[in-house]
Amino acid sequence: MMAPMWGKWINCRVRPGARADFAAGQRRWSAIADQPGLLGQLGGWDGTGRRALLYALWADRAGYDRFLRERHDAIATEAAQQGSWESIRVAAGPVVQAFPGTAPTLPDALRHATVLRAADCRLHPGRAEHFLAVQRDVWAPGMAAAGGLLAGTVTRLAADRYLVTTLWTSPEAHTAYTTHAFPALRARADVPVDVATLTGHVVPLEPSWHVGWAGSSVGSLTGVRR
Repeated sequence: MMAPMWGKWINCRVRPGARADFAAGQRRWSAIADQPGLLGQLGGWDGTGRRALLYALWADRAGYDRFLRERHDAIATEAAQQGSWESIRVAAGPVVQAFPGTAPTLPDALRHATVLRAADCRLHPGRAEHFLAVQRDVWAPGMAAAGGLLAGTVTRLAADRYLVTTLWTSPEAHTAYTTHAFPALRARADVPVDVATLTGHVVPLEPSWHVGWAGSSVGSLTGVRR
């Protein structure tokens, strides 16, 4: 069985007046587009405009670890973003589920998405199995039926912390989902049974922050290991 894909979540609080500097530095990360194992990276600003949120997807942990060893520090120095942010939080872990949508692969979804929806969930102890079953049986088919979903992932960031990310074709499609489908799905999921705290983000994606992919066949929306 193939190793699971690897997801990375970056949450930066940017200094007042430093948005342009941060964004300029973020565009320099396009240099990693040729990195073996990278399936794609994207991001944008949250609703306050003070926080930059980014999600990257790797074919496996080995490729991600190789990037950290061989290239990360040099590119971070070249990007010169350190002075533009007040705080940065980085978490990474295995992708334990993938949600199908209209995109044939996850790299395709990363490439074409215009909106990222993310739910950073900290679970009650012992609720992970039920939480994942609800993602698979309630949320995944419900979102796909709503229209506009390209794909999604569930990344385990810690023992009881999971990041649910979904990628959408347009702001209009995402708004239609939240208006018409989301309330009933949330009621069916009975979220508080599993989730102790949830931090949600809706991120309009910055096209210039997209880091492309090289046509890898990795990133199928079937067969993701739990």
